Amino acid sequence: MYIFPLDFLNYSFLLHAHSHVAMLGWIYMIVYVLVVHFFIPKEKSQKPIYNRLFWLTEFSVIGMMIAFPIQGYALFSIVFSTLHILLSYVFCRLVWKDSLRDKSPSQRLLLASVLFMALSTLGVWCLGPAVSTLGKQSAFYQIAIQFFLHFQFNGWFILAILALFLKQFQNKIDEVQFNKFYFLMIISIVLTACFPVRWFIENNILSYINGLGVLIQLGAFIYFYKMLRPQIHHFKNTLDKTTKIVYALALWSLFLKVGIQLLTIFPNLAEVSHQIRNFVIGFIHLTTLGIITGFLFGILLHNKMLSAGCSILKTGMKCFISGYIATEVLLFLQGWLFFFEGGTISGYYQSILMFSILLVLGLALIMVSILNKKQL
Repeated sequence: MYIFPLDFLNYSFLLHAHSHVAMLGWIYMIVYVLVVHFFIPKEKSQKPIYNRLFWLTEFSVIGMMIAFPIQGYALFSIVFSTLHILLSYVFCRLVWKDSLRDKSPSQRLLLASVLFMALSTLGVWCLGPAVSTLGKQSAFYQIAIQFFLHFQFNGWFILAILALFLKQFQNKIDEVQFNKFYFLMIISIVLTACFPVRWFIENNILSYINGLGVLIQLGAFIYFYKMLRPQIHHFKNTLDKTTKIVYALALWSLFLKVGIQLLTIFPNLAEVSHQIRNFVIGFIHLTTLGIITGFLFGILLHNKMLSAGCSILKTGMKCFISGYIATEVLLFLQGWLFFFEGGTISGYYQSILMFSILLVLGLALIMVSILNKKQL
């Protein structure tokens, strides 16, 4: 759209479709499948409700995928979005009722993630009253959106992904180290919700609370590292080369996210973090493509749900990872240039398009490898 403007397409509407389908079509649906696979006992997971709920949820996503590009936030897109939320409540109840009650670290993380998912939707339910009373430009409306996004990404998605990751470790996790990580992580998720609120409410106390939250988050991941360190060597030895690379990408992206959030302690960086769009998109992609998708691909490869030995899949993974790293470097580099008033990188939009095609090509090859595997 930046290189070849298309007057018949509304870019904002396409962006809404992109974000909703990425979050609710890709991340939510694959987490649904993996949670049922790893955490719901077989005799319960085979109940018809899980299959029906999956396809109803898929129907709501397809509805959003069609409605958003045509009308943006309007009647049909809101209907399908609301349907997805109501179906997610059913999923929450099923997980809470049917999942294993072993009080393992992974189980506790999963249940916490499900609670954060339900909590996040309070932001969505506030949008109607916000629009009718104060309008879309009000702080109330913007804070409601950020509340939803914060607890979706940092509460529901990240904790669910970490729960699935810990499920891959065969040996017992150190309970003491895990408890420290778990409680610090929960506290940090709640406290760092003040960061996006600070964008719309001028109050230094919110900055101090966020600063405390990101420091606590750093402490949480120090304990996360200590918790896994005794098992890392054995765990790595069970993985093939492709799976190692994908897991490494996810872990490095996770620690980079923690590092970037630490920078928000500095007021001038906190201020520009949401004003420079390149930083916003770069951070969202770091979370969705690097951390969440990285861990998900790692888990799928680790459990032979994707064929690590397939040459088409290996090529697809290389394309995807190359596209992810290249677009991230470009986004953050351009953001820093804007911050220091250095202008636009020559051929920036052409480069973003070219490297984004690598992402699409990589995913297409991964899909081809899955279809080939099904035919065998």
